[in-house]
Amino acid sequence: MDRTHYRFSSRWHLSAPPAAVYRALERVEDYPRWWRQVRAAHRTGAATGVLRVRSLLPFDLTLTVHEVRRDPAAGILHGALTGDLEGWARWTVGAHGSGTLVRYEQQVRVRAPLLRRLAVPGRPFFRLNHRLMMRSGRRGLRSWLRAV
Repeated sequence: MDRTHYRFSSRWHLSAPPAAVYRALERVEDYPRWWRQVRAAHRTGAATGVLRVRSLLPFDLTLTVHEVRRDPAAGILHGALTGDLEGWARWTVGAHGSGTLVRYEQQVRVRAPLLRRLAVPGRPFFRLNHRLMMRSGRRGLRSWLRAV
């Protein structure tokens, strides 16, 4: 088993309409405004951007995101990731009752040298770190959608 490979999945239930949630998620440059672990986000091209993230653990990850699929009708945002992590991430947004269900899926390999060295002993902490980051993202997006 490759200890540097991770699969993550999260589900967020939000009371906002799917179209509003999708619009917020496709504006990656706004993530630092509502997701405190996204320390910086900027576009480097029409379909490319750079994110710097940091959660509970004391290190930043820098990721370049290349848009693979943007499909508002299907509610899908899919990007290829390179940098400290390599792989892909996908948001799927759909109606759920009177609100929205957001699914986040990610498959990556760790490329940052320190994290690769800590792959075995650090794995439970890396998973916890991701879970806390996603929980904070859900809370931040919920507040952001109420404010806009």
